[in-house]
Amino acid sequence: MSDYNWWKDGVFYQIYPRSYMDKNNDGIGDLAGITEKLEYIAKLGVDGVWISPFFKSPMHDFGYDVSEYTTVDPIFGTNEDFDILLKCAHELGLKIIIDMVLSHTSIEHEWFNESRKDKTNDKADWYVWADAKPDGTPPNNWQSCFGGPAWTFDTKRGQYYMHNFLKEQPDLNFHNEDVQNALLGACEYWLERGVHGFRLDTVNFYFHDKELRDNPIRNPESISVGLQIETEVPYTMQAHIYDKSRPENIGFLKKLRTLMDKYPDTMTLGEIGDDNPYKLAVEYTDGDKLLHTTYNTHLISGTNAKDLQSDTITVPFKEFQNQPGEGWASWAFSNHDVVRSVTRWGKSIKDKEAFAILLNTLLLSLRGTPFIYQGEELGLPEAKVTFEQIQDPWGKYLWPEWVGRDGCRTPMPWVSDAPQAGFSEETQTWLPIPNEHTVRAVDVQESDANSVLNKTREFIAKRKEMPILQSGDIEFIETHDDKLLGFYRILGNEKILCLFNLSEEEKSYEGIALKPLQSYIEGT
Repeated sequence: MSDYNWWKDGVFYQIYPRSYMDKNNDGIGDLAGITEKLEYIAKLGVDGVWISPFFKSPMHDFGYDVSEYTTVDPIFGTNEDFDILLKCAHELGLKIIIDMVLSHTSIEHEWFNESRKDKTNDKADWYVWADAKPDGTPPNNWQSCFGGPAWTFDTKRGQYYMHNFLKEQPDLNFHNEDVQNALLGACEYWLERGVHGFRLDTVNFYFHDKELRDNPIRNPESISVGLQIETEVPYTMQAHIYDKSRPENIGFLKKLRTLMDKYPDTMTLGEIGDDNPYKLAVEYTDGDKLLHTTYNTHLISGTNAKDLQSDTITVPFKEFQNQPGEGWASWAFSNHDVVRSVTRWGKSIKDKEAFAILLNTLLLSLRGTPFIYQGEELGLPEAKVTFEQIQDPWGKYLWPEWVGRDGCRTPMPWVSDAPQAGFSEETQTWLPIPNEHTVRAVDVQESDANSVLNKTREFIAKRKEMPILQSGDIEFIETHDDKLLGFYRILGNEKILCLFNLSEEEKSYEGIALKPLQSYIEGT
């Protein structure tokens, strides 16, 4: 039976496969490890699972540099291991979506190896190539998100190639129809295997300006409300109107949606990184010919964000609501790229467990599809990583101003008194597991009815019983207190009040008393 909107009403769980469960005991998580833990995920009560990239890759950016789109990297297992995972997930009622990185490939992809040979081969224009300026400098002023120019000179071909990210991640030329068709073919390969959709990495980065015009200087007043730019670097000094978010992108998204519609109950989740992400989010999801939903940026942005306040939530929500057109948003407080929410928003909070429960309850109460990143159901804080332990190339580049993304990527703690917290039998894992995580391991929390894990399970179950929390409208209320967040959820004639005390002091609203870090959801 078709369940077209399962992704709207459901709850998703994100898995970073390197760090979930190591079945073959090499210190790195794998697909067989995920399969082993599927019953745990199903018991959590979620409906879908997003698995970050597991395709063949030289791992310069840990899987976000794909060298073969239709082959599982041996680090994670085999294509048959994925089939087993998928079969087990479906038997447990879980739908699987996978991360498709379409804007760029690995520098080791066979397409790039062919393209760089010369200017006349069959794949000569599958990537973005351009001649140097007369003085040998890059073709324009575009910058890489990871630092430095977005151009690297290739001596073999005698031209610069474009890369929005690492130099090992050359950008594909979406103006070439053959490139689009090849990528759609890769998507169809996994749809045929049985996945229920895709999380689309950097979905607004697909197209570039054919004329390679320079980006202008960024006008701070033109930036969407709530976007956090903590430290100005060359990338943030530009208005990115020519190197991404190009109008031609709409045409490709329509082609992708046409493909998705051939496979019932599938969905697309687009990650948008832009100065005005909500304008783009509605543009990309308006109607039924484009993406199904897009991934928020503001609620996961910032490494040094202020403690959680009501406007942290209300500002981006209202920004999205005020956009013309219709669209459905997806929200997360953490993922594999950002500082974990308990640490990012709770620097002054002493009771981290209560704060974690509050955050998960809040996320699950908002209008939109919630995504819970692995470990958030345990209330894990950001792990501290020394320079010697850093694996993230971005962290190595920005040290010591920022240590990178490793702090949110450390392995899951399963058993508190087991070696490597039950993640692996290997004596050294790819990233260390801190003691602050071991004491919050799954086995410890399973036996505590008031643990973050069990309280999160409990509220996910309640959410399933309340359609108003799944699809109802949201209306924020003025509490006149930046540490007291309130809103109504509305569905038809039904209306419930949701209150969240974001502080460690008692609060009240119209006679309703809230203890420190307590939530109030009318009807629960």
